[in-house]
Amino acid sequence: MSDTGFEETSAQTMRLRVAAFLFMALFLFLWVSIDPYVDLTGEAVLDPSAGNSNRLNQILALFLTAGMLGYGLLHPMRGIILQPRVLLALLYAWFFFVSVISVHPMLGIKGIILSTMMTLNASIYLLLPASERHFAKMLGIGTLIMLGFAYYGVLFKPTLAIHQASELREPMNAGLWRGHFPHKNSAAAAMVLAAFFGLFVMNSWSRAAGLAIVGLSFLFLVNTGGKTSTAMLPAILLLAWFFERLRFLRVPIVIGGVGLFNLFAVGSAVFRPLGEFVAGLGIDATFTNRADIWRFAFSALAERPLTGHGFKGFWQTEELVYSGGTIETWAVAAANGHNSYLDIALTTGFPGLVLTLTWLVVLPLRNISRIAPDHEHSHLTRLFIRIWLYTIFHAGLESLFFEGGSLLWFTFMFALYGLQLQSSAALTAAPAAENRSRVAHA
Repeated sequence: MSDTGFEETSAQTMRLRVAAFLFMALFLFLWVSIDPYVDLTGEAVLDPSAGNSNRLNQILALFLTAGMLGYGLLHPMRGIILQPRVLLALLYAWFFFVSVISVHPMLGIKGIILSTMMTLNASIYLLLPASERHFAKMLGIGTLIMLGFAYYGVLFKPTLAIHQASELREPMNAGLWRGHFPHKNSAAAAMVLAAFFGLFVMNSWSRAAGLAIVGLSFLFLVNTGGKTSTAMLPAILLLAWFFERLRFLRVPIVIGGVGLFNLFAVGSAVFRPLGEFVAGLGIDATFTNRADIWRFAFSALAERPLTGHGFKGFWQTEELVYSGGTIETWAVAAANGHNSYLDIALTTGFPGLVLTLTWLVVLPLRNISRIAPDHEHSHLTRLFIRIWLYTIFHAGLESLFFEGGSLLWFTFMFALYGLQLQSSAALTAAPAAENRSRVAHA
């Protein structure tokens, strides 16, 4: 072998090692964190996420982002980074504008920076694996490590990994598993995604590893007591099956489904006749006590429907936390609006909601319609669609969008970029050198 050939091989090996390190480091940073097993019986109960908001966490986030950006800029497919740029520029510019004119501009600016960093990382993430099998292998290993942390906590740190009756905020959750996550609901959402990962790993890398991931994830999910996530796991698998095979139902499933879901959920809290109708169907019309929060959020949205109250500038602000008896509803103490769509409208106005829906719902639908037949029914496309469908429906009951350190938001975003990569594979024939490093052409 010539010296030139040896140098090229060494450079390729080094790139693969760097890519694998970045992939696993970012995965574990989000899925395990540097401060797992948060004690909810002490001061941390006031803010379960505060343990991660320290200097070391911020330094690691910056270093990881810098490493991802450096790798992405040297990659042949660096054009994918932060796409669609025009839409994202408009969206974040609007978020910045409504934040600057709000009462708490710095909260919005900080949120925009964190969200942009997460979007940047997600847009580069799928450029790291050398192939679909390599992607499945690293995803499988990372998920097994995460599950190991979750079960280790339950077995050996039960007071920190299982909700206790001594917790001040939600003692009614006593006995429910949360593993190394801050709450049973976040653990439940993570286990749904892990189950999707397991199905993909089973078909693309290792059947044994995939089955282990699916089995362990489902067992943990059931023990979290997360009824919504537990019900949504089989529901999304079935919905994705119909979505994949019946093209004419795709728009009704997504646009109609998300619209109706929000109408029945939030609408039942705001419009009494609809609430009575939903209750008559045997459905909890309060949606686990979210109704008061949604009514309060709607009244606040009516005050500023165009610009909202500023990105990240409403919930948990001084005006609400110290409102005392001036606002007669317990909803002022809520951490968020428990509905991603309502929260975006509340904080960035209806223009912000339209821009968000265009990016997160409309563009993925367009990208899916452009996927070539040989990629349309692939295991990789199926994984991205399942993650996407789960998140946009789950967003009707939780605030997920633009959360800077959320593993669910990050996973959702790299699924969006995955669908974009799959669609562009149908439109262009990338050079062989690029194909080897592109997940969509594994």
